[in-house]
Amino acid sequence: MDGVIVHFRGSRRVKKGNQMIILVDAVDNKEKASNLIGKKVVWKTSAGKQLIGQVTAPHGNRGALRVRFETGMPGQSIGTKVMIE
Repeated sequence: MDGVIVHFRGSRRVKKGNQMIILVDAVDNKEKASNLIGKKVVWKTSAGKQLIGQVTAPHGNRGALRVRFETGMPGQSIGTKVMIE
């Protein structure tokens, strides 16, 4: 299943560098998003490295996912695709 990184998770002043918000085409409500909790998420860098994360919670009512990655994510990752396994 593929998703797109939309933004960092954070508030008005504080951004969480290792937590991202991801949208998936097949998921359009909170119930479907909660079924994906615990799944593995992989983002490939342009250099070929893989950064691995895990779905921790749904985000909002439209089916967005909150994902915690092992390390901080670069700003270039916004708008790119991820694999959900």
